[in-house]
Amino acid sequence: MSSASIFLSIIAALSIGAMSPGPSFVLVSRIAISRSRLDGFSAALGMGIGGVVFSVLALAGLTALLSQFEWLYLALKVAGGSYLVYIAFRIWIGAREPVHIGDAGSDSRAFARSFTTALLTQLSNPKTIVVYASIFAALLPKTVPLGLFLAVPIGVFTVEAGWYAIVAFTFSARRPRRLYLAAKTWIDRLAGTVMAGLGVQLVTSGLAGR
Repeated sequence: MSSASIFLSIIAALSIGAMSPGPSFVLVSRIAISRSRLDGFSAALGMGIGGVVFSVLALAGLTALLSQFEWLYLALKVAGGSYLVYIAFRIWIGAREPVHIGDAGSDSRAFARSFTTALLTQLSNPKTIVVYASIFAALLPKTVPLGLFLAVPIGVFTVEAGWYAIVAFTFSARRPRRLYLAAKTWIDRLAGTVMAGLGVQLVTSGLAGR
């Protein structure tokens, strides 16, 4: 199989994974709908950078280290799940607070906050690196050509940032915002509950040693 075919196969597999619902989707859609479209795009950029970090670690063979030291992987799961629960708590307690919908004039600090929150959320789930490593192990040749080694992280960034940019664009439209403002308390509580559930699942699986 040619390098181009391998690359396209990897991108197709990662695209399916990126589009599956999870904490990243909940976070980016909420940022886009409650802040601004540019905040949503900043969050999408954070997701893309997080994906690149995981892909580079997977290519570098970190998964072999995590399998050798299982306690480290379990500790990362507990830490990541705890972070998701923290974000869920912040969303829940702010559910009843009024919100100011941002616009293109939002300051750079708000964009940096959206970027950082998204990046940390992406990195909070160590299962992602296992998924990446599994796809790479199944599709990459034993000796990876330099061009393919460099192209994969770029492709990962394009998939992750591109998908979440679509999410941000969609949820920052006028109609979703009107619906959000009309039912902000319940929507935020639902988002917080979903995020907390995902975080608790990650923590309990780590504590259980699975």
